[in-house]
Amino acid sequence: MGFFDKMTGTQHPPAGLAPLPAEEVRAALLALNQPDVPYVIRYGAAEQADLVAELRIAEPAWQNFFLQSQLTHAVKIRMRLNRKDHEVRVLEEQREVTRVGNPPSIRIASGYSRGPDRTVTRQWTIGRGDNGRLGATETFRFTASDLRNPLKDTVLNSGWTWRSVIFGKL
Repeated sequence: MGFFDKMTGTQHPPAGLAPLPAEEVRAALLALNQPDVPYVIRYGAAEQADLVAELRIAEPAWQNFFLQSQLTHAVKIRMRLNRKDHEVRVLEEQREVTRVGNPPSIRIASGYSRGPDRTVTRQWTIGRGDNGRLGATETFRFTASDLRNPLKDTVLNSGWTWRSVIFGKL
């Protein structure tokens, strides 16, 4: 594994693991769609990809005097299966939108990034616990790895390489 692979998050399967056919890898990735997960994996021909995985989460709205504010996160992972090299080329994109108003509807800020994201967003609530002591309870958590890790693990366990793309095309 070279420096560029480490920088982009590219990972190779365990040594000696025979690669599965592309159709089985695609089926295994689509099988990650479950009713209890916060993401969806679908065919991505319209987006120049074989598969697209999306995760959208809206933080709970918080109120400051007269205005409410809400931050929405969206992670999209586009995947192209390279049958010749047994690798899944991956382009990861993140978007954040902040909305204000009552209810939050006016878009005031947005952000876009490309490549593996390591950001973790957390929200805590301060209150008294069962024992009567003051404490903090995590009420919201967002991380792009909630989507990336199951996809990457499925690809690696299929004997394929997970190759992140930051520059260029899939």
